[in-house]
Amino acid sequence: MVPSQQKLGLDWRAALDARPNAIGVSDKPEIPFKLATFEADGTLQVGLVFGSRVVDIARANAYLVRKAHVPAMTMPTEMRLLIEQYETASKRLYQIANYLKGESGTAGLPFAYDFDKVSVKAPIKYPWNLLNLAANYKAHAEGMGAARGRDEPAASIVRGGGRAGGGFNAAAAAEIDPDRDGPIVFAKSPRSCIIDPGEAYLIPPGRPRVDWEGELAIVMGKQVYMVNKENAHDAVFGYSILYDVSDRGGGKPRRVVSMFPGTNWFDGKSTDRGAPFGPVIVPKEFLPNFNNLRLVTRINGIVKQDARTSEVIWDESHMIQYITSIMSLYPGDLISTGTPSGTGAERNEFLKPGDVVEIEIEGIGTLRTPMDVSRGPDPTSK
Repeated sequence: MVPSQQKLGLDWRAALDARPNAIGVSDKPEIPFKLATFEADGTLQVGLVFGSRVVDIARANAYLVRKAHVPAMTMPTEMRLLIEQYETASKRLYQIANYLKGESGTAGLPFAYDFDKVSVKAPIKYPWNLLNLAANYKAHAEGMGAARGRDEPAASIVRGGGRAGGGFNAAAAAEIDPDRDGPIVFAKSPRSCIIDPGEAYLIPPGRPRVDWEGELAIVMGKQVYMVNKENAHDAVFGYSILYDVSDRGGGKPRRVVSMFPGTNWFDGKSTDRGAPFGPVIVPKEFLPNFNNLRLVTRINGIVKQDARTSEVIWDESHMIQYITSIMSLYPGDLISTGTPSGTGAERNEFLKPGDVVEIEIEGIGTLRTPMDVSRGPDPTSK
């Protein structure tokens, strides 16, 4: 028995053969599903999403055992643990999906809910690592170069961030060889930055240049280090949506950083609650066209970004190869793959309280984040 089977308490084939009343239910990925973390009936649950419906995995598993007489097993009830044990747990998830036949089989089940009526949470709270790529779409890199050129005459020195240009060379995007050149990767704190779908981002006081950046998120499925391009996809679990909230400076100044010229990435990228995430994860077996998905960002219903994930400079294999040449990645870790052109910085438009950011990615869904005014510091921090 492999370790993952021991964790779930099941030798699949031997146990199945020992159950003469077992109904034949395929354990192959025939009915597609998405995965979500949600709260319903006062309980936090991990669910299979079929269209507009979601079923609690734990109770669906017990239902399958009772109805189809398949061997009993314990299913993980936390998303990261499910990802870690997916090699074995996936077989039971496939059985549940195939037995229910997707959304049509969820009617009347006490463990099935309308997805829009439950409290949807970020799929993983919290991954060990949340990494983001900068300027990974050529058109966005060029647009940011133009925006910096536009802003620099007005303020050649930015308080807290060195020169407005920060040494950024947008023209170099056309000459990049992803096998030779490495991407710019920065980290956000998962614990401080990840918030749930539908939860408001609180614009910090005196910060008038908060931007939108819709991004495809890669969810890792294995612990890996020093992975080559050919094996990179094997380490992937699935895909989701992440909003890389970006503070473009201006307004109330932050502390000056004078020793190092250039942009202060921590100021602009690590703002509290600055990584809305979700609403679902799509396992990679159900999203084979991950490298050519349409990504659309809307502000108050108006399209601002519209691109395809095929337009990235560093594709999935190059991202994972580069990152794991430096550090290990773990199951549930996120790589936010960069944003396409059409950001607020390129348009000289920024968000204000009352605005709503919606990021839609083909085959995954829509991540909605309203903008609100900050309530100020927590009383305990004064």
